[in-house]
Amino acid sequence: MKGVILAGGLGSRLYPLTYATNKHLLPIYNKPMVFYPIQTLVNAGIKEIMVVTGGPHAGDFLRVLKNGEGLGVDKMVYSYQEGEGGISAALILAEKFAAGDSVCVILGDNTTDADISKDVQDFKSGAKIFLKKVPDPERFGVPVFENDKIVRIEEKPKSPKSDYAVTGLYIYDKKCFDFIRELKPSDRGELEISDLNNKYIDIGELEFSELTGYWRDAGTFNTILEAGNYWFNKSQTQLK
Repeated sequence: MKGVILAGGLGSRLYPLTYATNKHLLPIYNKPMVFYPIQTLVNAGIKEIMVVTGGPHAGDFLRVLKNGEGLGVDKMVYSYQEGEGGISAALILAEKFAAGDSVCVILGDNTTDADISKDVQDFKSGAKIFLKKVPDPERFGVPVFENDKIVRIEEKPKSPKSDYAVTGLYIYDKKCFDFIRELKPSDRGELEISDLNNKYIDIGELEFSELTGYWRDAGTFNTILEAGNYWFNKSQTQLK
């Protein structure tokens, strides 16, 4: 299985911080933000990773990550996304890198200490998404349940039908790239990852798990602070 970190976008919600560099290189406690998703993949046994980036600061990743040396990565490659076409549009740039293999995809602003190694090892086909209860589900894709099964995922709903968020962590088989080519842009003009997940729901091949441990996306000023405090407190506990 290959790993894909989606770290594009302009980070406009985090201006003026992102005038200086890409959002995913901003600090979360004592590491650049993108180090956390890299560690999630490496801890799951995934050592070949593509970073999909974009915007005016894309070159900063080469200076910070280099070839992944010291991060436990065997192979680190990069792809550049022109414009902002959505998460699915970024993912399809990894098709040649995947070379017919399954992919574990994580957004570059996700920080978690959950262990997904068993999920990676057990994955055979279809898709798997990871859920987490959050206080602000309207910021995310939200699963709609019927009889303990997900029947659809609604993207950033004004009235969420559950308090679960679809975290920015997914596993897909190679069909995902064909499905992305079938997607139509949403009202936001983007190819939504929720629409890709709904494709797998439609064919009965989407599974889900609830993440254990800490998870938060560091996409706002408040969640950057929250995530930094969590990792600081965890480091202090480990020192005792």
